[in-house]
Formats: sequence, structure tokens, C-alpha cells
Amino acid sequence: MPHRSRVCAVLIDCPEGQIEPAVQFWSEALGRPVIAKTNPDSPYTNLGTPEGSELDIFLQAIKSQESRLHFDIETDDVEAEVHRLERLGARRKQHVENYLWIMEAPSGHIFCVVPVQSKAWPTGAIEWSE
Repeated sequence: MPHRSRVCAVLIDCPEGQIEPAVQFWSEALGRPVIAKTNPDSPYTNLGTPEGSELDIFLQAIKSQESRLHFDIETDDVEAEVHRLERLGARRKQHVENYLWIMEAPSGHIFCVVPVQSKAWPTGAIEWSE
């Protein structure tokens, strides 16, 4: 059965103790306002998405001391997309809250496969018929 997927977000992963200055920097550097958190316990801070943009940018507070970037692939069928990516050489690293997969590309880069979450869906999505 066909499914669709697209890159929907870039996440800037920051050590928990460095998240506030990072949010300030990236908000100003990218010209995107900080969107107030609806859940203060959430590790995510959303930077506003300019009209016409299809790509969301979030900062994520992480327990690791490693700062990095990763992106999310959103899809209307998480398992089908994970299987497609595994056939290309990716591997599953961690299933999070029974709805998303943290994956690792053959190059070692981390990315996530998530269910549809952006307002821009399905703009830019590719249909896969595997």
C-alpha cells in the first residue's frame, strides 16, 4: 500500500543547561520568534514558521552534552516509512512513546520518523509505492 513522507522539521539538540541561550541565539539568527510552550515540561521550543515555509524549526533540550542537528521525516504510515528506510540501510535505534522511531542512517546521522504533525502536510510529500 502506498504511503507518503517528507522532511518536516529541523531540530537543534542542545544540552539542557544550554537551552535558553541557544533558543535566544537561534531565534535571532534565523529571524524566527519563539513560540510560547503549551507544556512547560516539554523539551521542545518551537521557533515560529514564516508564512509560506514548509519547514519547522525546534530546539530540543537533551540530557546528553552533545550539541547536534537532526531532522524529522513525517509520514502517514510510520511503519511503512521505517521499513522503506531500513531497506536503504538505515537502522532503528529507539521507539519513543509508541509513535516515533529514532533512526540512524548508514552514515551514522540520527533522524526521526514521526507521524504527520505539521500544518504544511502534505505539501512536498513524496508518494512511495513499495
